[in-house]
Amino acid sequence: MSLEVDGLRVEIDGRAVVDGVSFVVPEGARLGLIGESGSGKSLTALAILGLLPDGARATGSVRWRGRELIGLTDRDLARLRGDEIGIVFQEPRTALNPIRTIGRQIAESVRIHESASRPEAAARAVDEARRVALADPERIVARYPHQLSGGQRQRAAIAMALACRPDLLIADEPTTALDVTIQAEILDLLLSLVEDDGMSLVFITHDLAVLAQIATHGVVLENGRVVESAPVADLLSHPSSEITRGLLRDATATVWRPGGEG
Repeated sequence: MSLEVDGLRVEIDGRAVVDGVSFVVPEGARLGLIGESGSGKSLTALAILGLLPDGARATGSVRWRGRELIGLTDRDLARLRGDEIGIVFQEPRTALNPIRTIGRQIAESVRIHESASRPEAAARAVDEARRVALADPERIVARYPHQLSGGQRQRAAIAMALACRPDLLIADEPTTALDVTIQAEILDLLLSLVEDDGMSLVFITHDLAVLAQIATHGVVLENGRVVESAPVADLLSHPSSEITRGLLRDATATVWRPGGEG
């Protein structure tokens, strides 16, 4: 198994905000965590990576290829992040440093994890910008985040997350802040990259229509707990929980399709 989460509990000020969450992501699988705002899905992702906010504490088990991650030092977790496990956040400003060029930020990951020279890393940054379909990559890598559009910033964040070819990508609502057209382009890009690299994927969303297009299995969270876990096709056709039925009612009328406009 690639990622095994068992009985994960996250407490903030003594209150459980994630309570007993368990799921498995096999090698190459695409799993979605879905729920309303405040359901605990983003905190679950942050706990996996050891990125919980100050005052939050994780217990239970998170095993990556048999190695327990809870309790690892920050240094050990930093080695995993970007190298074996990548993450893309909802708002790319969270991941992008406003005072560094896009190219420098992409290259930094390559230099850290692959011990590349500065010229090698700089060349790789251009290649990665091209790979995520940033137009005129040689020019883009010289720009700062505030000089890019929202869609361009998210593509740059994806390039950073995937520059070292991680085996698992965690995507935390990566398209929510984008308009519908750009959202479709980013989803199409993510699915293509995941399939090309054979990565495992944990995709976090509140939109069941989006989940249906990018994941094969869904885990539904409510108030920090798993209320349903099933193939996405079953969630769509035979939801067993009220929260899933509500998400199905709220799903967008226009379902995104890879490579399409609607």
